[in-house]
Amino acid sequence: MRLVTLFLALICGTSALAAELPSRKPGLWEVKMSIEGRNAPPQVIRQCIDAATDQMMQSSAGPYSAAVCPKRDVQRSANSITIESSCAIDGKPATAQAIITGSFDSAYTMTVTSQSEDNPSSKMVMTLDGTWLGPCAADQKPGDMIFGNGRSVNILELQKRSPAPNAPLLPR
Repeated sequence: MRLVTLFLALICGTSALAAELPSRKPGLWEVKMSIEGRNAPPQVIRQCIDAATDQMMQSSAGPYSAAVCPKRDVQRSANSITIESSCAIDGKPATAQAIITGSFDSAYTMTVTSQSEDNPSSKMVMTLDGTWLGPCAADQKPGDMIFGNGRSVNILELQKRSPAPNAPLLPR
């Protein structure tokens, strides 16, 4: 469940970056997540989004909210966005670097390197590859997330049930 929470946080924009990242094109996105050093197939999630849902997901998803990661440096170049964050996860200092390349209209890659400052062996490198598949299916609505195992949840429904506005969308 912790991996799913981390996955949701990262695919939704890393560190609550609604004001710092452009919105993805509305429609159905497929995001594949792989973790360096793990001999497991990539996790795949499909997300049906519109502009409002994408902004909500970027601003409130997961344990990497602005309250948890108050220090953030964003650097833009012609080909990429680099975000350096300092956070407190479960009360322990951590750092993360996200490098995003591609287009939020068709396909992007986000590579996130995170590490607990008090445990150098905790380094994790995660790569997210997002691809726009087209319009959402007729039976889908913005906020629908379909996991590789077929399980489906609606992120907006989870947000409504959250006990606090900045609480993680899924339990950690």
